[in-house]
Amino acid sequence: MTEQNQTVSPEHEYLGAGKSLAYGLQHVLTMYGGIIAPPLIIGTAAGLEPAQIGLLIAAALFVGGLATILQTVGVKYIGAKLPLVQGVSFAGVATMIAIVTAGGGLSAVYGAVIVASLIGFFLAPYFSKIIRFFPPIVTGCVITVIGLSLLPVAVRWMMGGNSKAPDWGSAENISLAFLTLAIVIVLNITRNATIRRLSILLAIVLGTVLAYAMGFGDFSKVANGNWIQFPSFFAFGMPTFELSAIIAMLIVTLVIMTETTADIIAVGEIVGTKVDAERITNGLRADMLSSAAAPIFGSFMQSAFAQNVGLVAITGVKSRFVVAAGGLILVVLGILPIMGRLIAAIPVPVLGGAGLVLFGTVAASGIRTLAKIDYSEQKNLIIVATAIAAGMIPIIDHSFYANFPKWVQTLFHSGISSTCLMAIVLNIVFNHLNFFKSKEVNKTSNIVIDSHHSAIQNK
Repeated sequence: MTEQNQTVSPEHEYLGAGKSLAYGLQHVLTMYGGIIAPPLIIGTAAGLEPAQIGLLIAAALFVGGLATILQTVGVKYIGAKLPLVQGVSFAGVATMIAIVTAGGGLSAVYGAVIVASLIGFFLAPYFSKIIRFFPPIVTGCVITVIGLSLLPVAVRWMMGGNSKAPDWGSAENISLAFLTLAIVIVLNITRNATIRRLSILLAIVLGTVLAYAMGFGDFSKVANGNWIQFPSFFAFGMPTFELSAIIAMLIVTLVIMTETTADIIAVGEIVGTKVDAERITNGLRADMLSSAAAPIFGSFMQSAFAQNVGLVAITGVKSRFVVAAGGLILVVLGILPIMGRLIAAIPVPVLGGAGLVLFGTVAASGIRTLAKIDYSEQKNLIIVATAIAAGMIPIIDHSFYANFPKWVQTLFHSGISSTCLMAIVLNIVFNHLNFFKSKEVNKTSNIVIDSHHSAIQNK
């Protein structure tokens, strides 16, 4: 049995409380900016006071933490049990703003999120059947674009995070970001494995210290406000249920389920563990259940965070318990606003320098997967080229689909969902429809592929 124990998937490895909390904190720092941005944007659009927006942010942290724990630790039939960080999804921000500004307010948003998420929960087993349409040629494209779509976020962080600020894009901001990047690189060439694994956290801490010494960062407001505050139930009123809002959020739900499926497959690829239809179903159920419960605490639809997939790749720390520890930290931050204010005080360019490596690592993981593809077949080249190019369109210009119907905008606003859909469709056209199949493919069509890790060698 010793030999069998050695083959236990790396995501089930427990590293101890100390290491788990340290590595978990890296995950929190990596996604902190991403998790607070949606409630900040939606709260501003809804005309909320700063204190109310603070409640939205606290709720986002609290629910994100609970959702992360559910996804990583899991219960029967719920949770992928993979190192996946959950948080408020960006995919629904535009739709939720539209609902808010159309007169429905936050209560209509919450009602739509609850209904759409519950529908998504029951759709999960059927949605997971698409796993057979995710061979390496599809997953490689999706993982690559996940990384590429996140790079603009890192660049904005490097420039200062706020385009309206007077120091936006200043030489000081960008220099600080590159200084943090240099620290990450230096730490990764050390011989100490622990330092290499903690390189992102250490770089952010050292970058923050240097930034403070250079006059960056304002920590004066950290002590202002409540130290402990529990999220209230339905703090912004009881949810209301409007059909148009529900339909709009249902489209968003399908997009989020597509992106979460892609993230589950991506992290499975990085961890080197089997991802089958059952695991995707359980992951989607956790996603949708936490999304349905989020409005109770005043938060929004949840999804897996792609940027943290990059952290798993670069650190090599594949334990789901590390991410669960990160979820616990998020829960604590949700009830300890002072800790949230401390992390929020970290200069954004510091996060940008670290993010450049993180997000680039995700793209590199996708490229590594695509390297397995046989490009001597022209169809494979066409699939990869078209899928990645289609995914880059909304990244290059967000207004590309502005004159299309709302559902088209919702579906294709994300480079991840655009790539995913394009790669799946082209893979079906070239590899599943008999008209386009080569004779070699037809000969092997009776072979069952039960996982995206499997590949048929025809030579």
